[in-house]
Parts: sequence; C-alpha cells; structure tokens
Amino acid sequence: MSLHRVDPPELSPPTGFSHAVVATGSRLVFLAGQTALDGEGKVVGATLPEQFERALGNLLTALAAAGGTPADLARVTVYVTDVAAYREHARELGRVWRESAGREYPAMAVVGIVRLWDEQALVELDGFAVLPD
Repeated sequence: MSLHRVDPPELSPPTGFSHAVVATGSRLVFLAGQTALDGEGKVVGATLPEQFERALGNLLTALAAAGGTPADLARVTVYVTDVAAYREHARELGRVWRESAGREYPAMAVVGIVRLWDEQALVELDGFAVLPD
C-alpha cells in the first residue's frame, strides 16, 4: 500500500492538506463522522479547538481499531458549524492535527453546515483510509 501526495505547482501551495492523494492498496476503511463524544455519548469540550481535538482522536481511534495509522488517511472532511471560528483557530487546529496525526496530510475539505446531529457539537470529521493487504 502506498499513498502518494500530489501538489501541482500551478495550484496555491497547500497548508495543512494535500491537493490530491493517489492511493494503491486493496483495503479501504471508511470512517464514520466523529464528533467530540466521550465514551458515554456526551459531547465534551466547550470550544472548537477542544472539540476538534476530541473528534480527531475519535476518528484516529476508529482508524486504529481497523488496523490503520494516520499516515493511511487518504481523505478527511471537516464539517463545522462556524467557518469563521475555524479560520480564527486554524493555527491551533493545525497544531492539534500535527501532534495527533503527523505531517502526512490527506486530501481535505472544510464544509460549513447549519448544525450537527448533537446540537452541542461544533465539528465533525469523517474520511477514508487505504491500508495494505
């Protein structure tokens, strides 16, 4: 299995994501949306960075349970209820990502939404990974 990140020089330099990821391998892991839920199903964290850290941790926990690592992530979508707050905290969120998932960035998108399933949730992450046989 391999993931090859492609960042064409004609595009704006990526910051915290890759423009494209070419994946080879045969095991796909589709990761359900993860919010800042604790083990009892309660949203924890009052701020976007706190919730982002927990949601990312939950996503990586699901990935690890399926046999993957953060480097196996090919695609992640971040859904936020306040895009302006996401931009405001971008540096801190980037730090959280690097500390938890490293610097091998997947193809990513941030999508502004009205609300999430749990009204207290500010952010949700989903994605997919490609694992070796």
